[in-house]
Amino acid sequence: MDKDFIISVKGVWKEFKNQTVLQNVTIDFERGKIHGIIGRNGSGKTVLLKCICGFMNPTSGHVLVNQKIVGKDVDFPPEISFIIETPGFLSNCSGYKNLKYFASIRKKISNDKIKNAISRVGLDPNDKKHVGKYSLGMRQRLGIAQAIMEEPDILILDEPMNGLDNQGVENMHKLFKELREQGKTILLASHNMYDIENLCDTVSEMDAGRLDMK
Repeated sequence: MDKDFIISVKGVWKEFKNQTVLQNVTIDFERGKIHGIIGRNGSGKTVLLKCICGFMNPTSGHVLVNQKIVGKDVDFPPEISFIIETPGFLSNCSGYKNLKYFASIRKKISNDKIKNAISRVGLDPNDKKHVGKYSLGMRQRLGIAQAIMEEPDILILDEPMNGLDNQGVENMHKLFKELREQGKTILLASHNMYDIENLCDTVSEMDAGRLDMK
């Protein structure tokens, strides 16, 4: 029986002027698992994630999400939520008001679900503190809350533990494992072997734009 691949990357190359960032990347990611991509900064991890999300188009090759070609059949796969680079928020509003604003765009979830997502990452949904006064770790937690609040099928996470203390890392590990148990698929890019070894069902290594299963 064929495995249920929710994301398939087929012969993807990405070039910027004279620089080749992705070189013939071909990989399948199975549904309902946590997939790790490890690599140094500049290895091409973030560019690959952006191609999967639809933020960048490959120079050649293609990405399929749920059998649909990204950039052709669908521009931005609606079943994907993500944290890529530093989450951007309205600095003069509370965490809850920020997420309520973002949730209002698609009008998919209730206020209770927003509050539940904030609580799940270890923040207080009733805290009136403006996000501009948050620590880096608090902003990162809020970014994860934003990513999970609409209960996406796929989470794309680029260095999601940035700025978190040890307890925060353990809390996020527990949360991501719970999401996997609920059938979610998580693609997690990190340079931290602790995250990869403790979370991931599969591990691939990105080096100079090439991706290989470990």
